[in-house]
Amino acid sequence: MKKSILFVIALLFATSAFSQNVIQLFNGANDFFKLLQEEKFTDAHAFFDDTLKTKLTEDNLKKLWTDLGSKYGKAESFDAIQSKAQGDFFAVTVEGKFANGDQNFILGFNKAQKIVGIFLGSAKVASAYLKPAYADTNLYREKAIYIGEAKRQLAAIVTTPKNIKNFPMVVFVHGSGPGDMDETVGANKPFKDLATGLASKGIGSIRYVKRTLVYPNEFTTQFTVKEEVLNDAASAIAMAKTVVGADPKSIYVFGHSLGGMLAPKIASTAPELAGIVLAAAPARKLTDIIIDQNKYMFDLSKDTTEANKKQLANAVIEINKSRISQLGTTIKPDSVILGLPAKYWADLNSYNQVNVAKGLTKQKIYILQGGNDFQVSKTDFDLWNTALGKKKNVTLKFYPELNHLLSTQIEKGTMAQYQIPVNVSDVLVNDLSLWIKGK
Repeated sequence: MKKSILFVIALLFATSAFSQNVIQLFNGANDFFKLLQEEKFTDAHAFFDDTLKTKLTEDNLKKLWTDLGSKYGKAESFDAIQSKAQGDFFAVTVEGKFANGDQNFILGFNKAQKIVGIFLGSAKVASAYLKPAYADTNLYREKAIYIGEAKRQLAAIVTTPKNIKNFPMVVFVHGSGPGDMDETVGANKPFKDLATGLASKGIGSIRYVKRTLVYPNEFTTQFTVKEEVLNDAASAIAMAKTVVGADPKSIYVFGHSLGGMLAPKIASTAPELAGIVLAAAPARKLTDIIIDQNKYMFDLSKDTTEANKKQLANAVIEINKSRISQLGTTIKPDSVILGLPAKYWADLNSYNQVNVAKGLTKQKIYILQGGNDFQVSKTDFDLWNTALGKKKNVTLKFYPELNHLLSTQIEKGTMAQYQIPVNVSDVLVNDLSLWIKGK
């Protein structure tokens, strides 16, 4: 199953393009390079428009591919990462990884979604991660472990404070899409920042690789958030209880984005948890979030042409198809909607995170939202506040300057913001530490 651009990227990585055409263009670009990897040059050549077919024959394409192999080695993976409208054409940037180096490509598509040009782009040079000033390596240690059942295990890191007994533990739960244990996005590693920052203040944690990153073949047919998120969160919680020096009665879940949305569900099935953190957590359906993100990108583009308005309208129509709440004879569980199985959407849409959170009376809840978050907005925070603001076990805090990755920014911006290394806010780390310790 192809990953959903408007779902996976929108919720965590964001994109500056917004129409349903983007999904088709990204899929087309990825399919083109997959055919080249399989040396199916005739099928790949069929992606070209008539003019390019004449200029770049099938034999020329084969030679181009052979020359790339000679220079960079065996092709390993290709991912469409960006789309930009240029007049009547669309330029799709594809990130290529080879055995001996990386090479980006730019594919030009016409309105019929045929390739009209192939260009070599510059490989993206990632900025180096910056260790936060609040992370004191003298105060904590880290240990590599595995969670989950044999042969399907996930690599994880346990971070524990030194010379402290009965310390609390935090389990980090990812947002949407495949993610490593640090929840790396561009030059930023929010889970690593939080883990080392909290450990420096006497709080341990477990962070693990998301299953969709290392076992993508498990997600080629129908699945739900149970297989994607919940099962592994339960395994991590069980592991947290066994960490030497940890207080098994002081285990917390930190859910980010989709993870925050699911945190109440996790807590309802794990009553032994001391509390949950909902960071940039949608209070609405994901469909509403994705539509908001697309409208934000539309407004940001300042392109109010009828063509652009039509693209947005078409995108909204396609996105609204994800509102299904039950499966029927016309919609099969493995039918694909925005790159995800219909069963996934029906299952998630039957879940009301706000109502589930309202039913949690014994566990502490911390709900936080950033004002410079262009992926999940203050609208969701206000809904959480209206529903839970008067509950004694709930703390809500709005951080005007934080973005979706929980770092301090001067504006909402776009995904380009994530390429600049900025650590998770020290104010947030301190607030979380005090809340977890009950001070």
